Formats: sequence, C-alpha cells, structure tokens
Amino acid sequence: MQRTLVILVVGLAPHLVGVHTPHLKRLAARGAMRPLNTVTPAVTCTAQSTLLTGLPPSGHGAVANGWFFRDLAEVMLWRQPNQLVAGEKVWEAGRSRDPAFTCAKMFWWYNMYSTADWSATPRPMYPADGRKIPDHYAYPAELHDELDAKLGQFPLFKFWGPLADITSSAWITKATLHVMETRSPTLTLTYLPHLDYNLQRLGPDLEHPRLQKDLREIDDLCGELIEHADRTGQRVIVVSEYGITKATDAVHINRMLRSNGLLAVRPEEFGREILDAGASQAFAVADHQIAHIYVKDPKLIDEVAALLQGLEGVEEVWGEEAKKANGLDHPRSGELVAISKADRWFSYYYWLDDDKAPDFARMVDIHRKPGYDPVELFVDPKIKFPLLTTGIKLAKRKLGQRQLLDIISPSDTTLVKGTHGRITDDPDQGPLVISSEADLMPEGPVEATDFKALVLNHIFD
Repeated sequence: MQRTLVILVVGLAPHLVGVHTPHLKRLAARGAMRPLNTVTPAVTCTAQSTLLTGLPPSGHGAVANGWFFRDLAEVMLWRQPNQLVAGEKVWEAGRSRDPAFTCAKMFWWYNMYSTADWSATPRPMYPADGRKIPDHYAYPAELHDELDAKLGQFPLFKFWGPLADITSSAWITKATLHVMETRSPTLTLTYLPHLDYNLQRLGPDLEHPRLQKDLREIDDLCGELIEHADRTGQRVIVVSEYGITKATDAVHINRMLRSNGLLAVRPEEFGREILDAGASQAFAVADHQIAHIYVKDPKLIDEVAALLQGLEGVEEVWGEEAKKANGLDHPRSGELVAISKADRWFSYYYWLDDDKAPDFARMVDIHRKPGYDPVELFVDPKIKFPLLTTGIKLAKRKLGQRQLLDIISPSDTTLVKGTHGRITDDPDQGPLVISSEADLMPEGPVEATDFKALVLNHIFD
C-alpha cells in the first residue's frame, strides 16, 4: 500500500490556483489538476458524503447540510453521527482490500462514531448554564487530551462566525501533522475551511488584497502538509467540495410561503415567532443555493411548485422526475427542490417583521436555525464597537450572568458577497482535484462519484 494524504481545501477553484498559491501550483505542475464534477447540492455534507462513498445523494442520504426529520417533525442541520451516511466509506473499502489499512479522518464532516481508526471534529461543550465552550470530539478518546495538551483548546469561534480566520485551519493542520507523525495512517483525510469565510464575505474577486492574503495563508498550510507527505513518501491529493461565485442578495422563500398561508409559526416570549414545521402545509429548508420544500398534502405540490416558479431569484423547481435525474430522489428530500439563480441564495427567514424574529436569528447558532445562515459571518454593522460589545457580553457570561451573543443582523442579506450550492456555470470557478500522480488522473474532469475510487487507486495502484 502507498500512504496517501487527502487535503480538502474548501472553496478552492482552478481560477484561484496561481501566483498566490505557489505550493499548490507546484503540486499541480508536477502532477495534474482537473475540474471536479460535483453533485447537487454542492454543499459540505452532501459533497463530502459523495466523495467518501462514491454515491450520489440518493444513495448516501445526505441530501443537504440538514433536512426535515419527518418522524420528529423537526428541522436539524449539521448533525455529526457517521451513521446518517449510508454506503461503504473509502476507509472501509481500503480495509476490505488489506486488513492492515488504517485511516485518520481529521475534521471532515459526519465524523462521530465512524469506523475510521482516528478522527477529530468540532464539538462544543454545552453546560446547563447556557454557555458554549469551545471543544472537539476525538476518537480514540485519549486523542482529545493529547491534541489539547499539544495545541491548546480547539479555536471553535475561529472555525465559524464573525471571528473565523486562519487560526482554525492552522490548528487542524498541526493536529493532522501530529497524527501522521505518531500514527502513520495509510490514508489521512484533512479539512481546511479557511477560504470559505472571505469568499462568502467578500466574493471571489482575486483583485481583493484580503483574498490574496487568504490564498497565501492557506497555501502555506498546504505547503506544510505536502512537505511532510513528500518527506515520508506519501502521495498527495487536494480536493474541494464546491466553488464560490458572486452573490447579490437572498431569496426569501419561506416568507413567500408564509404570505400564501402555507407556513405556520408559533408565538413565543416577547412576541418572537418560531417556525412550526410540523403544522405547516409547506416550508423550505434553505441551504445556500438550494432549498428542500416539504409539502404536507400531495394535492398541494403543483400549487406550491407554481408559487416557487413565480418567485424572483428562483431558476429551477424540481419535482420527482428532476430529483431522480439529478440523484436527489431520497426520502429525506423535500417533495420539491428549488435552485436559485447564479447570483442568489436562499434565506431561511420566515418572519415578516424583524421585531418578531427569534432570538437565535441574531446569534451564531447553527443548530437552532432551520436553515443555513451566511449572515453569521458578519457582525451587525449597526454595532459601533463590535469587539468591545462582544467582550462585555462574554465577560458577563464568565461571571455567571445569562447573556445572548446577539451580534448578528437578521435583516441585511446583501452583506453576503459569495455563495455556492448549484453547479457553477463556469468550471474554472467550480471545485477541483489536484494530484501528485498525473498518471492516476483521468484525461478530463473527475466525477465526484469516482473520487473514492481515485483515492483507492493512489493507495493500491
């Protein structure tokens, strides 16, 4: 077996590989770079599940970053158990070929209770007093304390939210190097999220000096990993899940459904409104540029489809035939799937009055929100002293006082300048695969469903 390192660089696209990424450029020059024909939706959980199983969403079941759990009548995003993903994973296939095969899965998603030999993933602690304490889950359990002792506490608040930056990717890089040095896995999978942040905040404009800096920062981390792999005789694959393209504004799909009497809410304290998914005739789980629309009464599907097709910013509406044609016909999918136009994305917002928005709308709270919210990357522009305001709130929390970290604006969706989820119109702006082994790469694009086999070919020739 040939040891192999797979680096997932979120948001990396062919047009970004160049003068600001010398390590990645050299890897592509000595090997090969190809576009990746990804799946719909081109979002983290779906794309990663396809890369690791070789199955479309209809096969592995991760139809988005979250979905409506019909038996619970609840929307849940960003769940972590690996058992939610059906199909044989790449490390299971490797182990079946050679029982000596081992795998380290560092921060790829669905990373709890997997059958990989070593793993780590973000997992905050939630004490009963309402705090959220940065932490990670690791397997075996002793790896958690080993990484903390070597690297310090996992920087959760730098992994997502207004403070997200290179810090989290640097921590993951060091953790990955540690596991490679101490365990020598046959296959190492690592996930570096850094480019995702400012590509969504600023858009994919290569002329922006901040984006150029981001590219240099992530390339330096890739360079460390590639250097270690070269020194220890490993092959290297770099992959991305999706490309990020320019965004102008959101499409408020749930507000439209509510205005047409299809979406139900329930009132809570202080006049706030909570989505009542179980009582709704139709509602959408919005996830970047795709939305799953769940329709309770089959007789209403055509009516809802017509409303969606008339909503400005919607490009396509898929029913059963289109879902099947695009590999998205799974019981977890909505009765309908909407695809936005190239420069738009779907908000989860369902309230019609910002004063009635739920308290979590103004927070970084990926588990309570019934849809993805890229506005979490921004501090509310109306807050004059954001660092001071946040610091005071955190200090009060440490003193035992209950404090909402309500620093996000739920009203200005134009802040978001980059998005993803649909297949990009230009492959140069879409995801890619770079390999150190040109002879193992296909002549044309790599199909996402073929990536698992590509990795195994690197290991077993």
